[in-house]
This record gives sequence, C-alpha cells and structure tokens, in this order.
Amino acid sequence: MRAIRFTLLLAVVAAMAGCGDEAKPSVTSSSATPSDSALAQIYTNSCQLCHANPAANAPLTGDRKAWAPRIQQGVDTLLDHTINGYNGMPPMGQCVECSQEQFLQLIGFMADQPLPQ
Repeated sequence: MRAIRFTLLLAVVAAMAGCGDEAKPSVTSSSATPSDSALAQIYTNSCQLCHANPAANAPLTGDRKAWAPRIQQGVDTLLDHTINGYNGMPPMGQCVECSQEQFLQLIGFMADQPLPQ
C-alpha cells in the first residue's frame, strides 16, 4: 500500500511539473554584483536590497524586460529618478556619495544592457 501511495505521489508531482510554465524573465542571481569592486560595494550597500528582492516592486537586477521601458525613457530621466527619487525609489538610491557616472554604471549593470548615450 505504501508503494502505491508513493507511486501516485510521484505521478502527481510529475504531472504538475509542467503547470504554470510561463516564460520567466532571465533574471540575474540575487548574489550577482558588478565586476568592479567599488561598484560592487555600492550595489551591495545601496541597490541590492530592493533590486534583488521581488517583494520590493523594483525592477530586478538582470530583468531586461522590466528595465526596457525605463531605459527607453533615456539617461536624463533615469538619472532624475535616481537622484530625486521616484515612486518607492529613495532619493540618491540611498547612495549620497555616488556620482552620476556611478549611477549610470549601476543602472547599466542592473538592466543588464548598455545605456544609450
């Protein structure tokens, strides 16, 4: 009897394995950091809390689909939202010592794509 239950359980699990298979965005691991050590430190201290946490409602690091409409707004808008805050994004992204260049590099890293100049 125990073997039959186990077999049925395996059959149910196997049948459900395909349920809900939708194309998932290619999202970078939450442990991903920029290769530049200074940027990696900033990302870890200021960006990662929100951009690696789906519950934060921020575009996730590496999720090109989520970042695409933001990138299309242009560099000036991205910088404005980063520096002045936007919706749930705190002003300066919690990095008061960051330069505009660092912000652009971090955005490019999180968006997993080069920013238009």
